[in-house]
Amino acid sequence: MPADSFTVTIRRGPDTPDARRVFDVPTYANQTVLDAVTWVQQNEDPTLSYRFACRVGMCGSCAMMVNSVPRWTCRTQISKVLNGGNVTLEPLRNLPVVKDLVADMDPFFDKWIAAEGLHHGTLTRDDPIAPVDTQSPERANADAGIECINCSVCYAACDTVAGNPDYLGPAALQRAWTLLNDAKDAGRATILDAVSGRDGCHNCHAMGSCTTYCPNELDPMTAIAGLKRETARLFFKRHR
Repeated sequence: MPADSFTVTIRRGPDTPDARRVFDVPTYANQTVLDAVTWVQQNEDPTLSYRFACRVGMCGSCAMMVNSVPRWTCRTQISKVLNGGNVTLEPLRNLPVVKDLVADMDPFFDKWIAAEGLHHGTLTRDDPIAPVDTQSPERANADAGIECINCSVCYAACDTVAGNPDYLGPAALQRAWTLLNDAKDAGRATILDAVSGRDGCHNCHAMGSCTTYCPNELDPMTAIAGLKRETARLFFKRHR
């Protein structure tokens, strides 16, 4: 391998999950992992499948496992992840594989719905806009997770999902917490019922991988802890 290049090991699948191909990729200044994948697809293997869109860390669609760590590849510099001159790429963990580096995101989004991660409104477009107290603790809790872009990095990082595929996962639960604290959302009891089941927030082992690896520096673990408190309060309120 030339001194001005490195190797990229890419898992090909999904039918052959252990099959890997190794490519020699030339080194460029300020090169990202996504740049390396694009070079392979354009110069070595046009059949390689992967996702990307914005290339600037706004969409999250380029997320992959990079040396077994979930990352946005457009914001990850090759120089920071090379391990002995090699980087290993795989599709996101905990999701079905469509092909090569493309994961099926349907289970991830299905869990948003299962966690009631959709707005429960009571007003129509003809009603006046309801005021929101931007200084309230509830608004701060809602704002804390509002920058989630559904990249699924936290979901891929979650060992609870790995052990229990039915677990709702950190992104869906953080979304539920956001809506629970939104003064305009009228589904408080509905949300708490949805996240308190056997595959909900109480399944979280509080290992914190979701918070550790979130590229937007969000804190799903704290959101899940909030859901645990509120579901417990609702339980005792109903059974006292």
